[in-house]
Amino acid sequence: MREDRRLRRRSETVQEILDTAIEVMAEEGAAALSLAEVARRVGMRPPSLYQYFPSKMAIYDALFERGMRQAVEVLDPHVTRLAEDPWGAIVAGQEATLAWMTDNPVLAQLLYWRPVPGFEPSPQAFEPAVRQLEILRRALQAAVDAGQLAPAAASEDGLALYTVLVSGVISQQLSNEPSAPVGKGRFTRLARTALDMFFRYYAPEKGERDG
Repeated sequence: MREDRRLRRRSETVQEILDTAIEVMAEEGAAALSLAEVARRVGMRPPSLYQYFPSKMAIYDALFERGMRQAVEVLDPHVTRLAEDPWGAIVAGQEATLAWMTDNPVLAQLLYWRPVPGFEPSPQAFEPAVRQLEILRRALQAAVDAGQLAPAAASEDGLALYTVLVSGVISQQLSNEPSAPVGKGRFTRLARTALDMFFRYYAPEKGERDG
C-alpha cells in the first residue's frame, strides 16, 4: 500500500508539472518553456524536477502524448455512428475537435504546428496520432461506402486535404481571435463551409452513388 501511495503521489506530481508547463507556455510561448519557472511554481528546486523529467524535451514529449490522447478521446464517441450516418459522424467529430483545440490552444499548437525547434515526439508519444489518422481514414471510407463520397476522398491525398482544412481553420482562429468561443469566431464559423466544400469536391459520380 505504501508503494501504491508513492506511485500515486508521483503521478500527481507529474500531472502538476505538466499542467504548470502549459500555463508557462501559454504566457511565454510554447518554445519559451523554462524548467526553472515550472519548478518555482510547483514549489520545488530545479534539480528535483529532473527526477520527474530529465529534460525540457521530455516535458514537451509528455505534453504531446497527453494532447494527442485527449484529441483521440474527443473523436472516439463518434466512431460508433459511422455505420449508420458517416456524414453526421464526421461533422460531429469535426465540431468536437475544433472545440477541443479552442479550449486547449497550447496543446493544439504543439500537436499541429512546429512551435518548438528541434522537438520530435517519441514513438510512444506519437502513437495516439496514428490512431487519430486511422479514425479519420475510417470515417472517410465509411462515407465512401455509404455513397456520400467518391473513393478518392479516402486516399492519402483526401485524408491530407481534410486535415489541412481542419487545422487551417483552427490555425487562423488561434492566430487572429484566440479568445473567441468555438463556432462564433471569424474562422471557426467557416468550418462547416470548409467541410461542405470537401464533400462537394469529392462528390461521387452517379454510378458510384448508386453503387
